[in-house]
Amino acid sequence: MDIAALKRDLDGIRIEDNDKIVQQKSRDFYWYSPVLKRQLDHVTGDLVVSPKNEAEVIHILSACFRHGVPVTPRGTGTGNYGQAMPLSGGVVLSLAEMNQVTAISPGRVVTGPGAILADIDRATRAHSGQELRIHPSTYNTASVGGFIAGGSGGVGSINFGGLRDFGNVLRLRVVTMEAEPRALELTGEDLHKVTHAYGTNGIITEVEMPLTAAYDWVDVIVGFESFMGAARYGNALACQDGILTKLVTPLAAPAPQLYFKRHQKFFGEGQSIVAVMVAPHALDAFLAFTRREGGAVVYNAAMASDDDRKGLPPAYELAWNHTTLRALRVDPSITYLQSLYPFPDQLALVEKMDGMFPGEVFSHLEFVRFDGNITCFGLPLVKFTTEERLDEIIRIFEENGCPIFNPHRYTLEEGGMKQTDDIQLAFKREADPQGLLNPGKMIAWENPDYDYRSGKTFLFKGLQQVG
Repeated sequence: MDIAALKRDLDGIRIEDNDKIVQQKSRDFYWYSPVLKRQLDHVTGDLVVSPKNEAEVIHILSACFRHGVPVTPRGTGTGNYGQAMPLSGGVVLSLAEMNQVTAISPGRVVTGPGAILADIDRATRAHSGQELRIHPSTYNTASVGGFIAGGSGGVGSINFGGLRDFGNVLRLRVVTMEAEPRALELTGEDLHKVTHAYGTNGIITEVEMPLTAAYDWVDVIVGFESFMGAARYGNALACQDGILTKLVTPLAAPAPQLYFKRHQKFFGEGQSIVAVMVAPHALDAFLAFTRREGGAVVYNAAMASDDDRKGLPPAYELAWNHTTLRALRVDPSITYLQSLYPFPDQLALVEKMDGMFPGEVFSHLEFVRFDGNITCFGLPLVKFTTEERLDEIIRIFEENGCPIFNPHRYTLEEGGMKQTDDIQLAFKREADPQGLLNPGKMIAWENPDYDYRSGKTFLFKGLQQVG
């Protein structure tokens, strides 16, 4: 790997080779996992290259191909699984400067991969009162390309499902890593070759996403005496077709009291909560429903005083992986898991698992639309003691019918998100014949004997059934 020769070939393109900055840009939020922190703490690239447009991406990939230099794409590094970490060194390809919003029309927006999700929404709201359908809790910092390549769903998934679902990404433009890189336009089922693939199958250079009507969402927090009261209410609210919500997040006591420092004054002792984002026109109906269900509204942004609202993070920054982040800031021994509570038994499974690990696992749910049904993901907080105990907790969840998408693994397949199959591998061979794109992240490429036909549950299923 001749980095000096590569740098000469990239003259005119922005390069950063300061060791400290390169190391900083070689990291994501992998430290959410004590397992990944131990495994990946040493990882760093050799240089950071920041293209401004697709032509520069093509030039960079061609030069890296010629010199046999690995390339790991990076958005803003808000992922949690080491997706953007260069396991084999080489180039960290920062796409942050490709952040233009280039076209907005009814129901769709076209942007560069480095566009920040909140910036896209600001542009689409101003243009035509539209917003993105779904976004992670890292809305204010995450890029749309990083979300597609490394994310799965989030705020808005209660209405629209996740990135795995047809229609939640409309089109991607992807550059291959060959002697003469090609720019491919992907739509329909071909998108699934690239979504949640960590950049192993090509570099995203343009994104077209669907839009929906924008609202000034109202943050509300509802309190319950028991966690199962909160969970049942969350499930019932998510099933209310006439009440438009964007977020329904139950969290078991004492986590809100311990970890949501700025909201603490609103919570009663031992109170479990549900954080909700509700559309303004649905607020009266929501409040009536909540009264009927026996919930206590402990915070309502529409009624709160300026003093009460001052300094509060938005509800989505209490939810999804921000729940874990807030807990980690208070207690560094906290980590988390990602589970699915399959429909139609989600509440029975939630109740069973909630009582399984007292004082060690704190229940945290996110209600979503999954294969057309309302159910919930779990992102439970876990008091970490040993890797062996963490593996045991995972095994117990799975033995009880709750698949785990393991956030303590950095490969596509081991985390349970992305199933690799013959079609995915054929596209990888076509798009990256030397295996230089984000090496080490796709087991099926690294290990030809890997059995991807196992009975494991994958969130992003393989493409074999449509091949």
